[in-house]
Amino acid sequence: MTPFPRKLLPASALAVAFALVLPAGSASAAQAAVGLGTATPYAVLAGTTVTNTGPSAIAGSVGVAPGTAVVGFPPGQVSAGTIHAADAEALSAQDDLTTAYNDAAGRGPVVDQTDQNLGGQTLVPGVYTASTSMNLTGTVTLDGLGDPAAVFIFQAGSTLLAASSSRVALIGAAQPCNVFWQVGSSATIGTDSVFVGTVMALTSITLETRATVQGRMLARNGQVSLDTNVITRPTCAATPPGTTPTPTATPTPSSTPSATPDDSDDDSGDNGGDNGGNNGGSGSSGGGSGSSGGGSGSGTSGGTPSTPYIPSGHPETGRPADGETPSNVWLGLGLVFLVGAGVAARRAQKAAVVQPSP
Repeated sequence: MTPFPRKLLPASALAVAFALVLPAGSASAAQAAVGLGTATPYAVLAGTTVTNTGPSAIAGSVGVAPGTAVVGFPPGQVSAGTIHAADAEALSAQDDLTTAYNDAAGRGPVVDQTDQNLGGQTLVPGVYTASTSMNLTGTVTLDGLGDPAAVFIFQAGSTLLAASSSRVALIGAAQPCNVFWQVGSSATIGTDSVFVGTVMALTSITLETRATVQGRMLARNGQVSLDTNVITRPTCAATPPGTTPTPTATPTPSSTPSATPDDSDDDSGDNGGDNGGNNGGSGSSGGGSGSSGGGSGSGTSGGTPSTPYIPSGHPETGRPADGETPSNVWLGLGLVFLVGAGVAARRAQKAAVVQPSP
Protein backbone atom coordinates (compact mmCIF):
# COMPACT_ATOMS: atom_id res chain seq x y z
CA MET A 1 0.00 0.00 0.00
CA THR A 2 1.25 3.40 -0.91
CA PRO A 3 1.96 5.52 2.21
CA PHE A 4 -0.34 8.46 2.77
CA PRO A 5 1.30 11.54 1.22
CA ARG A 6 2.37 14.27 3.65
CA LYS A 7 0.54 17.55 2.99
CA LEU A 8 1.48 20.92 4.36
CA LEU A 9 -1.14 23.25 5.81
CA PRO A 10 -1.94 25.79 3.06
CA ALA A 11 -0.43 29.22 3.73
CA SER A 12 -3.72 30.81 2.69
CA ALA A 13 -5.53 29.09 5.55
CA LEU A 14 -3.04 30.45 8.07
CA ALA A 15 -3.33 33.93 6.55
CA VAL A 16 -7.11 33.85 6.87
CA ALA A 17 -6.89 32.64 10.46
CA PHE A 18 -4.52 35.37 11.55
CA ALA A 19 -6.48 38.04 9.65
CA LEU A 20 -9.61 37.06 11.53
CA VAL A 21 -7.80 37.29 14.87
CA LEU A 22 -6.73 40.90 14.26
CA PRO A 23 -9.25 43.44 15.66
CA ALA A 24 -11.22 45.30 13.01
CA GLY A 25 -10.20 48.92 12.48
CA SER A 26 -6.93 48.55 14.40
CA ALA A 27 -4.99 50.16 11.55
CA SER A 28 -7.23 53.21 11.22
CA ALA A 29 -5.49 56.53 11.82
CA ALA A 30 -7.25 59.00 14.11
CA GLN A 31 -7.14 62.75 13.52
CA ALA A 32 -4.91 64.89 15.73
CA ALA A 33 -6.38 67.99 17.34
CA VAL A 34 -5.89 71.27 15.49
CA GLY A 35 -3.17 73.27 17.24
CA LEU A 36 -4.22 76.84 18.04
CA GLY A 37 -0.93 78.11 19.46
CA THR A 38 -1.25 81.52 21.09
CA ALA A 39 -4.92 81.70 20.04
CA THR A 40 -5.74 78.99 22.59
CA PRO A 41 -6.61 81.37 25.50
CA TYR A 42 -9.17 83.29 23.43
CA ALA A 43 -12.91 82.71 23.56
CA VAL A 44 -13.45 85.55 21.04
CA LEU A 45 -10.97 86.87 18.47
CA ALA A 46 -11.75 89.19 15.55
CA GLY A 47 -9.85 90.84 12.73
CA THR A 48 -11.64 94.23 12.70
CA THR A 49 -14.13 94.66 15.57
CA VAL A 50 -15.73 92.86 18.49
CA THR A 51 -19.23 94.21 19.18
CA ASN A 52 -21.54 93.18 21.98
CA THR A 53 -25.14 93.94 22.93
CA GLY A 54 -26.61 92.92 26.27
CA PRO A 55 -25.11 91.11 29.28
CA SER A 56 -22.96 88.58 27.43
CA ALA A 57 -20.69 86.44 29.62
CA ILE A 58 -17.34 85.45 28.10
CA ALA A 59 -15.08 82.95 29.92
CA GLY A 60 -11.75 83.42 28.17
CA SER A 61 -9.84 86.27 26.57
CA VAL A 62 -11.34 88.66 24.01
CA GLY A 63 -9.09 90.07 21.30
CA VAL A 64 -8.99 92.01 18.04
CA ALA A 65 -6.15 92.58 15.55
CA PRO A 66 -5.22 94.36 13.41
CA GLY A 67 -8.42 96.28 14.21
CA THR A 68 -8.68 98.11 17.51
CA ALA A 69 -12.39 98.28 18.46
CA VAL A 70 -13.90 96.23 21.28
CA VAL A 71 -17.40 97.62 21.91
CA GLY A 72 -20.02 96.66 24.52
CA PHE A 73 -17.90 95.64 27.53
CA PRO A 74 -19.71 96.45 29.77
CA PRO A 75 -22.50 95.39 29.79
CA GLY A 76 -20.63 92.35 28.52
CA GLN A 77 -18.38 90.69 31.09
CA VAL A 78 -15.06 88.90 30.57
CA SER A 79 -13.80 86.36 33.09
CA ALA A 80 -10.83 83.96 33.10
CA GLY A 81 -9.11 86.19 30.56
CA THR A 82 -8.38 89.74 29.43
CA ILE A 83 -9.23 92.07 26.53
CA HIS A 84 -6.49 92.58 23.94
CA ALA A 85 -6.89 95.28 21.26
CA ALA A 86 -4.24 95.35 18.52
CA ASP A 87 -1.48 94.51 20.95
CA ALA A 88 1.35 92.00 20.47
CA GLU A 89 -0.67 89.18 22.03
CA ALA A 90 -3.65 89.68 19.71
CA LEU A 91 -1.44 89.97 16.63
CA SER A 92 0.34 86.73 17.53
CA ALA A 93 -3.00 85.01 18.11
CA GLN A 94 -4.18 86.07 14.65
CA ASP A 95 -1.02 84.64 13.08
CA ASP A 96 -1.55 81.31 14.83
CA LEU A 97 -5.24 81.34 13.90
CA THR A 98 -4.25 81.55 10.23
CA THR A 99 -1.99 78.52 10.68
CA ALA A 100 -4.75 76.57 12.46
CA TYR A 101 -7.32 77.54 9.80
CA ASN A 102 -5.08 76.23 7.00
CA ASP A 103 -4.34 73.06 8.98
CA ALA A 104 -8.03 72.27 9.43
CA ALA A 105 -8.79 73.08 5.78
CA GLY A 106 -6.19 70.55 4.62
CA ARG A 107 -7.30 67.58 6.74
CA GLY A 108 -8.60 64.35 5.20
CA PRO A 109 -9.83 61.87 4.16
CA VAL A 110 -13.24 63.51 4.25
CA VAL A 111 -16.89 62.52 4.34
CA ASP A 112 -18.95 64.68 1.98
CA GLN A 113 -21.85 66.51 3.62
CA THR A 114 -22.59 68.85 0.70
CA ASP A 115 -26.31 69.70 0.46
CA GLN A 116 -27.04 67.70 3.62
CA ASN A 117 -28.38 68.90 6.95
CA LEU A 118 -26.14 67.92 9.84
CA GLY A 119 -29.23 67.83 12.06
CA GLY A 120 -30.58 64.36 12.81
CA GLN A 121 -27.22 62.66 12.25
CA THR A 122 -24.96 60.88 14.73
CA LEU A 123 -21.36 61.22 13.56
CA VAL A 124 -18.18 59.42 14.60
CA PRO A 125 -14.73 61.05 14.77
CA GLY A 126 -13.38 62.22 11.44
CA VAL A 127 -13.42 65.01 8.88
CA TYR A 128 -16.69 66.21 7.33
CA THR A 129 -16.81 68.64 4.43
CA ALA A 130 -19.31 70.64 2.38
CA SER A 131 -18.17 72.28 -0.84
CA THR A 132 -20.58 75.19 -0.28
CA SER A 133 -22.63 76.05 2.81
CA MET A 134 -22.77 73.76 5.84
CA ASN A 135 -26.15 73.77 7.58
CA LEU A 136 -27.41 72.63 10.97
CA THR A 137 -31.10 72.51 11.80
CA GLY A 138 -32.11 70.45 14.84
CA THR A 139 -29.51 68.35 16.67
CA VAL A 140 -26.29 66.78 15.43
CA THR A 141 -24.77 64.24 17.82
CA LEU A 142 -21.01 63.67 17.90
CA ASP A 143 -20.05 60.26 19.32
CA GLY A 144 -16.48 59.98 20.61
CA LEU A 145 -16.76 56.17 20.78
CA GLY A 146 -15.37 56.22 24.31
CA ASP A 147 -12.22 58.15 23.39
CA PRO A 148 -11.86 61.62 25.02
CA ALA A 149 -9.14 62.44 22.45
CA ALA A 150 -11.51 61.83 19.50
CA VAL A 151 -11.37 64.74 17.04
CA PHE A 152 -14.15 66.10 14.81
CA ILE A 153 -13.30 68.55 12.00
CA PHE A 154 -15.94 70.26 9.85
CA GLN A 155 -14.97 72.10 6.66
CA ALA A 156 -17.52 74.55 5.21
CA GLY A 157 -16.67 75.79 1.72
CA SER A 158 -18.57 79.02 2.25
CA THR A 159 -20.91 79.70 5.20
CA LEU A 160 -21.79 77.86 8.38
CA LEU A 161 -25.45 78.35 9.31
CA ALA A 162 -26.80 76.97 12.60
CA ALA A 163 -30.55 77.60 12.74
CA SER A 164 -32.39 78.93 15.77
CA SER A 165 -32.60 76.40 18.64
CA SER A 166 -30.13 74.05 16.94
CA ARG A 167 -27.90 71.83 19.05
CA VAL A 168 -24.52 70.15 18.93
CA ALA A 169 -24.68 67.23 21.38
CA LEU A 170 -21.69 65.19 22.58
CA ILE A 171 -21.72 61.56 23.69
CA GLY A 172 -19.20 58.74 24.06
CA ALA A 173 -16.58 60.88 25.91
CA ALA A 174 -16.33 63.45 23.08
CA GLN A 175 -15.03 66.83 24.32
CA PRO A 176 -15.75 70.39 23.11
CA CYS A 177 -12.02 71.11 22.92
CA ASN A 178 -11.66 68.57 20.10
CA VAL A 179 -14.40 69.91 17.80
CA PHE A 180 -13.31 72.32 15.05
CA TRP A 181 -15.28 74.23 12.39
CA GLN A 182 -13.28 75.71 9.50
CA VAL A 183 -15.51 78.17 7.62
CA GLY A 184 -14.65 79.55 4.17
CA SER A 185 -16.53 82.82 4.67
CA SER A 186 -18.84 83.67 7.62
CA ALA A 187 -20.62 81.79 10.39
CA THR A 188 -24.01 82.49 11.98
CA ILE A 189 -25.14 80.74 15.18
CA GLY A 190 -28.90 81.20 15.53
CA THR A 191 -31.06 82.42 18.40
CA ASP A 192 -31.21 80.11 21.44
CA SER A 193 -28.78 77.64 19.86
CA VAL A 194 -26.42 75.49 21.93
CA PHE A 195 -23.22 75.18 19.95
CA VAL A 196 -20.00 73.28 20.60
CA GLY A 197 -16.51 73.67 19.18
CA THR A 198 -13.96 76.18 17.91
CA VAL A 199 -15.21 78.16 14.91
CA MET A 200 -12.44 79.52 12.66
CA ALA A 201 -14.04 81.78 10.05
CA LEU A 202 -12.23 83.52 7.23
CA THR A 203 -14.49 86.57 7.46
CA SER A 204 -16.98 87.18 10.28
CA ILE A 205 -19.00 85.43 12.99
CA THR A 206 -22.46 86.41 14.28
CA LEU A 207 -23.99 84.99 17.45
CA GLU A 208 -27.67 85.77 17.59
CA THR A 209 -29.63 86.41 20.80
CA ARG A 210 -29.08 83.96 23.68
CA ALA A 211 -26.94 81.55 21.67
CA THR A 212 -24.52 79.71 23.95
CA VAL A 213 -21.17 78.26 22.95
CA GLN A 214 -18.85 75.76 24.59
CA GLY A 215 -15.90 76.66 22.39
CA ARG A 216 -14.33 79.64 20.63
CA MET A 217 -15.45 82.20 18.05
CA LEU A 218 -12.36 83.15 16.01
CA ALA A 219 -12.64 85.38 12.92
CA ARG A 220 -9.58 86.09 10.79
CA ASN A 221 -10.53 89.17 8.73
CA GLY A 222 -13.90 90.46 9.92
CA GLN A 223 -15.88 91.14 13.07
CA VAL A 224 -17.40 89.01 15.80
CA SER A 225 -20.89 90.20 16.78
CA LEU A 226 -22.47 89.14 20.10
CA ASP A 227 -25.94 89.58 21.59
CA THR A 228 -26.62 88.35 25.12
CA ASN A 229 -24.49 85.24 24.67
CA VAL A 230 -22.57 82.86 26.91
CA ILE A 231 -19.22 81.66 25.56
CA THR A 232 -17.01 79.32 27.56
CA ARG A 233 -13.55 78.54 26.27
CA PRO A 234 -13.13 74.74 26.51
CA THR A 235 -10.31 72.82 28.13
CA CYS A 236 -9.55 69.16 27.57
CA ALA A 237 -9.90 66.76 30.48
CA ALA A 238 -6.58 64.96 30.94
CA THR A 239 -6.42 61.20 30.46
CA PRO A 240 -4.10 59.42 32.95
CA PRO A 241 -0.96 58.08 31.21
CA GLY A 242 -1.10 54.41 30.25
CA THR A 243 -4.87 54.11 30.58
CA THR A 244 -7.46 53.48 27.95
CA PRO A 245 -10.78 55.31 28.37
CA THR A 246 -13.83 53.15 28.92
CA PRO A 247 -16.50 53.73 26.26
CA THR A 248 -19.84 55.02 27.47
CA ALA A 249 -21.86 52.94 25.04
CA THR A 250 -24.21 50.51 26.79
CA PRO A 251 -24.49 47.11 25.02
CA THR A 252 -27.94 45.79 24.10
CA PRO A 253 -29.01 42.24 23.13
CA SER A 254 -28.72 43.23 19.46
CA SER A 255 -25.41 43.44 17.61
CA THR A 256 -25.52 47.25 17.47
CA PRO A 257 -24.76 49.20 20.69
CA SER A 258 -27.11 51.91 21.84
CA ALA A 259 -25.18 55.05 22.81
CA THR A 260 -25.71 56.61 26.21
CA PRO A 261 -25.14 60.37 26.68
CA ASP A 262 -21.95 61.25 28.54
CA ASP A 263 -22.35 63.55 31.53
CA SER A 264 -18.84 65.00 31.11
CA ASP A 265 -19.32 66.45 27.64
CA ASP A 266 -20.20 70.01 28.51
CA ASP A 267 -18.65 71.71 31.54
CA SER A 268 -21.19 74.53 31.48
CA GLY A 269 -24.16 72.18 31.37
CA ASP A 270 -25.26 73.38 27.94
CA ASN A 271 -25.55 69.80 26.72
CA GLY A 272 -26.63 68.43 30.08
CA GLY A 273 -29.64 68.45 32.36
CA ASP A 274 -29.66 72.26 32.71
CA ASN A 275 -30.73 72.61 29.09
CA GLY A 276 -33.83 70.51 29.22
CA GLY A 277 -32.52 67.07 28.26
CA ASN A 278 -31.14 67.86 24.87
CA ASN A 279 -29.00 64.73 25.02
CA GLY A 280 -31.77 62.58 26.38
CA GLY A 281 -33.37 62.20 29.78
CA SER A 282 -36.66 61.25 31.36
CA GLY A 283 -39.77 63.32 30.83
CA SER A 284 -39.60 66.76 29.29
CA SER A 285 -36.99 68.29 31.55
CA GLY A 286 -34.30 65.98 30.22
CA GLY A 287 -32.20 65.58 33.37
CA GLY A 288 -32.80 62.13 34.91
CA SER A 289 -30.87 63.21 37.99
CA GLY A 290 -30.56 66.87 37.10
CA SER A 291 -27.25 68.31 36.06
CA SER A 292 -25.89 65.55 33.82
CA GLY A 293 -28.81 65.27 31.45
CA GLY A 294 -28.69 61.45 31.67
CA GLY A 295 -31.37 59.00 32.64
CA SER A 296 -33.74 56.77 30.74
CA GLY A 297 -36.58 57.53 28.42
CA SER A 298 -36.63 60.32 25.90
CA GLY A 299 -36.03 64.05 26.11
CA THR A 300 -37.61 66.85 24.20
CA SER A 301 -35.00 66.74 21.43
CA GLY A 302 -35.31 63.09 20.48
CA GLY A 303 -34.17 61.12 23.54
CA THR A 304 -31.36 58.60 23.18
CA PRO A 305 -29.27 59.49 20.11
CA SER A 306 -29.38 57.12 17.17
CA THR A 307 -26.75 54.52 16.40
CA PRO A 308 -23.54 56.16 15.11
CA TYR A 309 -23.50 56.34 11.32
CA ILE A 310 -20.21 55.43 9.65
CA PRO A 311 -20.53 56.46 5.99
CA SER A 312 -19.16 54.29 3.18
CA GLY A 313 -15.41 54.73 2.83
CA HIS A 314 -15.09 56.50 6.18
CA PRO A 315 -12.00 55.59 8.25
CA GLU A 316 -13.59 53.87 11.25
CA THR A 317 -11.90 54.83 14.49
CA GLY A 318 -13.80 52.65 16.96
CA ARG A 319 -12.23 49.86 18.93
CA PRO A 320 -13.47 47.25 21.44
CA ALA A 321 -13.85 48.29 25.07
CA ASP A 322 -11.20 47.14 27.51
CA GLY A 323 -11.73 43.56 28.60
CA GLU A 324 -13.99 42.67 25.66
CA THR A 325 -12.99 39.94 23.21
CA PRO A 326 -14.27 40.73 19.69
CA SER A 327 -16.29 38.00 17.99
CA ASN A 328 -13.76 37.84 15.16
CA VAL A 329 -11.09 36.73 17.66
CA TRP A 330 -13.18 33.68 18.65
CA LEU A 331 -13.86 32.96 14.98
CA GLY A 332 -10.15 33.12 14.15
CA LEU A 333 -9.19 30.87 17.08
CA GLY A 334 -11.90 28.40 16.09
CA LEU A 335 -10.50 28.23 12.57
CA VAL A 336 -6.98 27.59 13.91
CA PHE A 337 -8.25 24.77 16.16
CA LEU A 338 -10.25 23.25 13.27
CA VAL A 339 -7.22 23.19 10.95
CA GLY A 340 -5.08 21.73 13.72
CA ALA A 341 -7.61 18.97 14.36
CA GLY A 342 -7.57 18.06 10.66
CA VAL A 343 -3.78 17.80 10.63
CA ALA A 344 -3.83 15.60 13.73
CA ALA A 345 -6.43 13.27 12.16
CA ARG A 346 -4.33 12.84 9.05
CA ARG A 347 -1.27 11.99 11.09
CA ALA A 348 -3.26 9.39 13.07
CA GLN A 349 -4.57 7.85 9.84
CA LYS A 350 -1.05 7.63 8.45
CA ALA A 351 0.21 5.93 11.61
CA ALA A 352 -2.54 3.29 11.33
CA VAL A 353 -1.58 2.25 7.79
CA VAL A 354 0.09 -1.21 7.68
CA GLN A 355 3.17 -1.17 5.48
CA PRO A 356 3.51 -4.29 3.19
CA SER A 357 6.53 -6.64 3.64
CA PRO A 358 9.33 -6.19 1.10
